[in-house]
Amino acid sequence: MIAHSEWKQGSLYEGSTENGNTVIFDADPAHTHGPSPMEAVLMALCGCTSVDVVSILQKKRQPLTGLRVSATATQASEPPRVFTHIKLTYTVHGTLSRKAVEDAVSLSKNKYCSVSQMLEKAATIEYEIVYPDGEPEP
Repeated sequence: MIAHSEWKQGSLYEGSTENGNTVIFDADPAHTHGPSPMEAVLMALCGCTSVDVVSILQKKRQPLTGLRVSATATQASEPPRVFTHIKLTYTVHGTLSRKAVEDAVSLSKNKYCSVSQMLEKAATIEYEIVYPDGEPEP
């Protein structure tokens, strides 16, 4: 895996991967042109665990119809401003088994999500699961 970042102008940087994917990082406090690098790390965590959870639930033949993973993070007050605490909220839709969802989230957090494993070296990561369609079967 190869990536690089190039300063474009002002507070804007373009991150690129070896296959040509790009993202604009905005270091300005307003972040009007893109996420800050730390916001991108938080989005990567949400994306990584989402991929795991969807894959696991599909393999368990669970009728998942929607998933949203939200993250709220606290950073250290002094540089380096690493994340010290992250709370993930998994909002799942579908007629799902509670055990299947809990197992999928746990497997992602503790085994499969590389981003989570890296971030847990500095931050405590906790999660909650929300079922807006009503409580699932046990």
